[in-house]
Amino acid sequence: MKIKKILVSQPEPADLEKSPYRNLIQKYGIDITFYKFFEVVGITASDFRKTRIHISEYSAIIFNSKQSIDHFFRMLKDLRETVGEEMKYFCATESIALYLQNYIQYRKRKVFFGAQYFSDLVEIIGKHRDEKYLFPCSDEKQTEYTKALDKAKIKYTKAPMYTSVPRDLSRFNLDDYDAICLFSPIGVRSLVKNFPDIKDRNIVIAAFGTSTHAALKENGIKLTIAAPTQVAPSMAMALENHILGRQQGSVISLKGESKRSKSMNMAGGSKHSKPVIANKEVYKKRMEEKKAQAAARRAARAAERAKQEAEAVKKSAPKTTKKETAPKAEPAKKAPAKKVAAKKTTAVKATQTKTSK
Repeated sequence: MKIKKILVSQPEPADLEKSPYRNLIQKYGIDITFYKFFEVVGITASDFRKTRIHISEYSAIIFNSKQSIDHFFRMLKDLRETVGEEMKYFCATESIALYLQNYIQYRKRKVFFGAQYFSDLVEIIGKHRDEKYLFPCSDEKQTEYTKALDKAKIKYTKAPMYTSVPRDLSRFNLDDYDAICLFSPIGVRSLVKNFPDIKDRNIVIAAFGTSTHAALKENGIKLTIAAPTQVAPSMAMALENHILGRQQGSVISLKGESKRSKSMNMAGGSKHSKPVIANKEVYKKRMEEKKAQAAARRAARAAERAKQEAEAVKKSAPKTTKKETAPKAEPAKKAPAKKVAAKKTTAVKATQTKTSK
């Protein structure tokens, strides 16, 4: 089936020119429509109180998204609660950690973050098992994140602070589209709610993430394009491979089959994970200091190499002989005083003899 028009169940990227879908639009002339299939609604403070969770009793918070940060601090405000400076924050990625500065007023806080996948963060959390963790999340019973925490035997309390509600999709005529891209189980629920006959329609279904794949299977919907895979880590690449008729490869589990990043920016890449400051200015200053230190080390190594090369050249060069100088003429030796006196006596006697004659 030739794909010319795609419906993507995500908001339109802020900068489409830098989006991975740009290549599909320009290279293959595909028309892409972006529309989020659900909306996130915050749970009220009165409903949250029914869970009998007291945020101040916890020593660490786990954040898997920016919206979880927004709803956590919204809930703090609604409940009129505060958290101390000693609170630790564990974020799935660096961008989520930096997003904390919108709410944290203190310059120094203990913030940890993973390299790329949530499983990277779980490894870091595993090194801090003594903490009492609170996990602000949606009201879904189980997700990829809770499964990963349970598998690692992390003790945490799930704190539902927002819920996902399917949106009205009646504005769309599915007959106008060749493919639909889904990214979450709630997206699948929204599609099924709005189009109960979706499994009988002749349309390509692309899905990202094993939990989304499972939701499609539960609803009897055929999955045509599965992502991420080893050859197509993004949805855009998976779509391009399908258009070109390439093999998609085996699906990569989002639970963390990726290699750990060599540079985790002090968040668990070393043997002992270290806290970082979620502040752009401080982070920028640290990066500049690291660059300066690296430049100094390179200069020192270059100087050492130059010194060694100079010594090697000096040793390999032939030895120069000194110019031979003519020996100095030895001064004439003086005759012994006794011989001189004898000669004088002989000369006087000879003179006297001549005179007497």
